[in-house]
Amino acid sequence: MDLASVLALHDRDLREGARPDGPGSRVERAGGVVRQVADADGWNGVLWSDLDETDADAAIAEQIAYFTALGRDFEWKLYGHDLPTDLGQRLSAAGFTPEPQETLMIGEVAALTFDTQLPDGIRLLPATDRAGIDLVADVHEKAFGTDSTRLRARLLAQLAAEPDTVVAVVALAGDEPVSAARMELVPGTRFAGLWGGGTVEAWRGRGIYRALIAHRARIAADRGYRYLQVDASDQSRPILERLGFAPLTTTTPYVYEP
Repeated sequence: MDLASVLALHDRDLREGARPDGPGSRVERAGGVVRQVADADGWNGVLWSDLDETDADAAIAEQIAYFTALGRDFEWKLYGHDLPTDLGQRLSAAGFTPEPQETLMIGEVAALTFDTQLPDGIRLLPATDRAGIDLVADVHEKAFGTDSTRLRARLLAQLAAEPDTVVAVVALAGDEPVSAARMELVPGTRFAGLWGGGTVEAWRGRGIYRALIAHRARIAADRGYRYLQVDASDQSRPILERLGFAPLTTTTPYVYEP
């Protein structure tokens, strides 16, 4: 896999040429910035920018003014290769708060290694209705300690309007939801994104996370996608590397709250 070429393709298809990630969202180009605008339950933020030292501060101020007028928190999704090189410092100076840095990892589906099996007593349940999405949201809250109201609303809207663009799955121990994950399928591109993979603390270290990656990878392959993309935490990166994923760059969410 030519990592530089794949990164360029990722930037072109998923960032500069981004499509709305769900119903009720739109993607706009404003000068050197590509942004997504959504309702209060959706993701609002900057996906891509083409800036330099002469225009970065003005572009930052324009986005702050735009989203503040809408009454929206928003995120500037900064990648390690974005320019200017001090863009993160400029965002911090403008009032953004950086969240933990992650690693953008890419796996070519045909080359990934999946020799993992579900642990005994664990079964997978596709989440295709409200009851299934409630289970996904329940795991999300327990695994990450965050509110899942927005996630629940977004997944339900996607399943209702664009069911071919999202796959959600729950791992059950008996009737207890212990792990969950989703995959975003981007029409017209070669990429599917793995998101939200989380396991409740008592069930970690048993291979469920790896099994959920394998499950989604098989679905992506069946639907003709070539690459899987993950924003990996420090905890998940070693697992992904063992499966054949390669790091391309870093990504850091910079969040602005009006």
